[in-house]
Amino acid sequence: MSTQLARRLFSSLMLVCAATAALPTLAQEVVTVPSVDLKRYVGKWYEIARFPNSFQKKCIGNVTAEYRARADGDIDVVNRCKVESGVLDQADGLARITEGSNNTKLQVRFAPAWLAWFPLVWGDYWIIDLDPDYSVATVGTPSRDYLWILSRKPALSTAEYEAAVNNATKQGFDTSKLVKTLQQ
Repeated sequence: MSTQLARRLFSSLMLVCAATAALPTLAQEVVTVPSVDLKRYVGKWYEIARFPNSFQKKCIGNVTAEYRARADGDIDVVNRCKVESGVLDQADGLARITEGSNNTKLQVRFAPAWLAWFPLVWGDYWIIDLDPDYSVATVGTPSRDYLWILSRKPALSTAEYEAAVNNATKQGFDTSKLVKTLQQ
């Protein structure tokens, strides 16, 4: 092997190593809480912060999610938010538990029931952090594209908020994208 070829190979190898080292490292997999008692989880939650997303871009504040247990084991979902005109917008959906997840992984759809057979209408809803008293929850997706911090009350203390953010950061979420939600 010529000296010039060896230098090029070495330079290329060093470039690949440097580029790989600069990539952000992510946790192997997003980890949910061990289990969720759905009887305690259902009810009204206030959105404290979220990653911006297309389906909430009209929401300017007062974002809530209300979960109601159904007799068939699924959960009715009612999301509300204040829009620019000042009225409350509402989206009705359905959540189903992912089998074997101890109620920590759900799939949610807001599409009409007749489309429920189509896999792409279902979105992941993974509970990745939950206070023992069920007062603060962090919900994300395995892709790390979506993240919400929820609370039973309209505001969190700085310590509570930072704890939720730090947990999500440890799981590989880019929490610099979080936008706090105005609650009035």
